[in-house]
Amino acid sequence: MPVELTLRKAAEELERGDLASVLKARQRLVGLVTTYPDRLDLRERLAAVYRVLGDAAQAGRWSYLSEHRVEAEVAAFERAYRTPQARLAALNWVSGEHTTETARVRLAALRGAVSEDLRARLAVADDRDSSWPANVLVLLGLVVVLLCFVIGAVTVVVWVYRWFGG
Repeated sequence: MPVELTLRKAAEELERGDLASVLKARQRLVGLVTTYPDRLDLRERLAAVYRVLGDAAQAGRWSYLSEHRVEAEVAAFERAYRTPQARLAALNWVSGEHTTETARVRLAALRGAVSEDLRARLAVADDRDSSWPANVLVLLGLVVVLLCFVIGAVTVVVWVYRWFGG
């Protein structure tokens, strides 16, 4: 079904206002956004459906890259998707010809936050791994594993020798 026809049907369903029709409109718009993930106009229409449904987090998700967005919805989206990585994944963005300057700026900021978060996590992991007690415990564990391997190998050799040779 062509995009314009699908949009018209979704608008008619939304205008009816009953829950079943609104849910059908949502389903149509989710399909369009999945097919055309770079179309901000489709995302904005999906956000409008979620507003009607009273789902602020999803309305914030789909209007996140829009020129005009409701900050309370954005805050609900950020609470629902706590990390920058989760937010970026939830946006399901594919760069395309319909990107606005506002969307580019917001995506760049979000990607920067993802990078910062990953750097911070790596720094914490690096600090944690470089402590000498942890390194000593790892070394002791390796020694125990190696010792078990050597004892097992010697046991097998002695067993084979007794079985076949002596």
